[in-house]
Amino acid sequence: MEKSQMAAQLYTIREFLKTPEAIEDSLSKVKQIGYDAVQVSGMGPIEPSALHDITSALDLSICATHISFDQLQNHLDDVISSHKLWECRYVGLGSMPDAYRSSADGYAKFVEEFSAIGRRLTAAGLNLVYHNHNFEFEKFGGVPGMQILLDGAGPDTYSMEIDTYWVQAGGGNPTEWIAKANRRIKVVHLKDMAIVGRNQVYAEIGEGNINWDSVLQACRDSGVEYYVIEQDTCTRDPFESLAMSLRYLEKMSS
Repeated sequence: MEKSQMAAQLYTIREFLKTPEAIEDSLSKVKQIGYDAVQVSGMGPIEPSALHDITSALDLSICATHISFDQLQNHLDDVISSHKLWECRYVGLGSMPDAYRSSADGYAKFVEEFSAIGRRLTAAGLNLVYHNHNFEFEKFGGVPGMQILLDGAGPDTYSMEIDTYWVQAGGGNPTEWIAKANRRIKVVHLKDMAIVGRNQVYAEIGEGNINWDSVLQACRDSGVEYYVIEQDTCTRDPFESLAMSLRYLEKMSS
C-alpha cells in the first residue's frame, strides 16, 4: 500500500465543511496531516469548479465520492461532468434507499436500476461503487443482501466499496468479504471497531479489534486501489483521529 493510495473520507470532518472557506481550511489541515487524496462526502454547498481549484492548489486528489441516489438517477450528466473535472473515477453511493431493503425482490430491483446507472458511467469512463452498512447482512431465504449485491457487481456495472466496520457490525468477517469481492473492489473503507463496556464504538485504526494484518492482505490480493480512512464518530478532534489512523497504516506499510 503506497502513501498515494491512502485517502481521508471527508465525512469524518463533516462538521468542518459547511462553507467554501471552511472546506479550504479543513482540506489544508488534511494535507498537513499527510494525506494526498480524499473522498468527497458530507460537504456543504460548493461549486465543483471551486472545489477543483482548492484541491488542485493543495495537490490533493479526489479519489472517490459519495453521491445521492437522486443525483445518480436524475442528474447523472452533472455527476459525470463534475467527476471528469476532478479527474475522479469512482462515483460512490453511500447507502441503498430504504424502499429496496426489505426483500430479495427489492434488492434485485435495486441491482437492476443501479447496474443501468453503472453502465452509463462506465461508458463515460467512470466507475460506480456501492458502500455497505450492516443492514445488507439481513438474510432473505438464507442469502444475505450483501451477497445479492456482490453477485450483481461486474466490470460494466458497479464494484463494491466494502466498509470494514459495518461488515463486522453486521456479523460478517471483513477479510472474508473483501476476498469474496475479488477484483470487484477498488475502494475500501478502513474503519475500526472497539468495545466499550457492552457497546461497539468507532475507533481510530489500530485502536479497535479488527484484524488489520488480515484485512490489508485481503485488500492487496483483491486489487484494491484506494484505502479510505473513515471514522463516523470521534471521541477526540476528528483531525487527530485521521492523523492517528494514517500513522498506524504508515507503520504497517513500512
